[in-house]
Amino acid sequence: MKIKLKYIALSSILLFGSCSLDEEPYGFYSEDNFYKTAGDAEAAVAYAYGTLTYLEYSRSIFFLGDIASENTTTKSDASADNQDLNNWKVDNFKTNGTLENFFKYGFISINRANAIIKKIPECDFNQNLKDQYLGEAYFLRAWNYFNLVRNFGLVPLHESVVETLDQTASPLAPDMDTLYDLILSDCRKASELLDVYDAPKIGRADKVAAQALAAKAYLYIASAKEHNVSLYKDMKRDVTLMYDSAAYYAGEVIHKQSVYKFDNSLLDIYDVEKPRGPEHIFIMAMDRSGSTEGEYSKISKMFIPYIDGATLYLKQGDTNSYIPTHDGWGEYRTEISFYNSFDPNDKRKTDLIVSKVYSSDGTLKAEYPGKIPYPFCRKFIDPKFDADKTSTRPFLIRFSDVALIYAEAAGPTPESYSLVNFIRQRAGLGTLNPNLTKEAFRKEVFKERTFELAFEGDHMYDLRRWNRIISDVPQAAGLSEDRVTFYPIPQAEINLNGSIR
Repeated sequence: MKIKLKYIALSSILLFGSCSLDEEPYGFYSEDNFYKTAGDAEAAVAYAYGTLTYLEYSRSIFFLGDIASENTTTKSDASADNQDLNNWKVDNFKTNGTLENFFKYGFISINRANAIIKKIPECDFNQNLKDQYLGEAYFLRAWNYFNLVRNFGLVPLHESVVETLDQTASPLAPDMDTLYDLILSDCRKASELLDVYDAPKIGRADKVAAQALAAKAYLYIASAKEHNVSLYKDMKRDVTLMYDSAAYYAGEVIHKQSVYKFDNSLLDIYDVEKPRGPEHIFIMAMDRSGSTEGEYSKISKMFIPYIDGATLYLKQGDTNSYIPTHDGWGEYRTEISFYNSFDPNDKRKTDLIVSKVYSSDGTLKAEYPGKIPYPFCRKFIDPKFDADKTSTRPFLIRFSDVALIYAEAAGPTPESYSLVNFIRQRAGLGTLNPNLTKEAFRKEVFKERTFELAFEGDHMYDLRRWNRIISDVPQAAGLSEDRVTFYPIPQAEINLNGSIR
């Protein structure tokens, strides 16, 4: 496919941050010769999704979602930027490269989505395809704005394509209501335009993904406002109505479709050969056959410690079968206090956090405490790894996440109890106390999210919306609320955009 590109250096434009001029530039599709066919449109959609893989490559999903929390830490010789995030060195955040990349690539994806939203209605091909591509573009715009807002608070608002340098100097949105108006409107449009896929599609969003994202956004507003989080507490929205809306959209996912549901097996959820399993509402597209990192993944290397530089074998639950994996780099390290906070019988500890590794014949090779320096997460394991190349994929939205959203939003209803108790019983635990108050029940759901979604890049956002960073994260103790609630907009972006100086 021949695509005419207009190249602009990344360092020349706000949305794409600062970098050296020898970095690879991004390109806009020329309106003169693109979007002529359905194939053109699908290529544009793939181009918009493509920025997500860079977030994995730059490790920002985990450094922003897990490593900065009380549950996970990083190795002592990690990069200075990532050490700063882990240790809450807030004075260095404005020039933090991980934050710069997260901000930059979020807006790259938004701009690519805006191009699709602008051009697809003018195209002359099958209406069903047009609706699908347009719906995916609305979803991606909402997804990226939601992630930006959760991390940075007020950010520039771009609802149209940035095509020239003078279009980049957009001011910050006036308030959180304005930003969430766009996010929620885009979720509704995506939900109306998209169908439910016959089976989960790797790396693509459908109607259910849009509904799930709406549920996540409504819950975030409700809980953040209820817990007096900065900027959220000033939103002109009723907390009860926001909880009700979160429950409504989560309920649509739970009740109005049959493709996505609970997986009965914890190990199957994280089986790299089962990315189309029923839990996976939205999963990142990566495959070990890719030619460059971002097409394939090295996530597993980040979690696994270095142990003799040899192939390791992991026991499969309570069976006598073992699967191989490569040695690792020990970048993402489980905090021992978090490991010890699990119920000893919780399969999310015994089956999904590794404390023993084996040789191919099943003999013990190393264990924690001992030669294994920390118990490590095994949610991202590819037994068919090709050297450092794997097909491990970040789990962006899971059905269990949506079930817990419903439970927290609806409170201690019979259905909420049923959903939480299924998750607990799948993990080998008993049911919750059936007589909890709304406040106590929501605290139990919060705790369940901490264990169920561990190491999936979500925990820090739960801490943020519950206003618990200072109280729960030792490295953040003593910092003021305004210094931990949001990351600062990167200085590189401020330098390029006179409207936000």
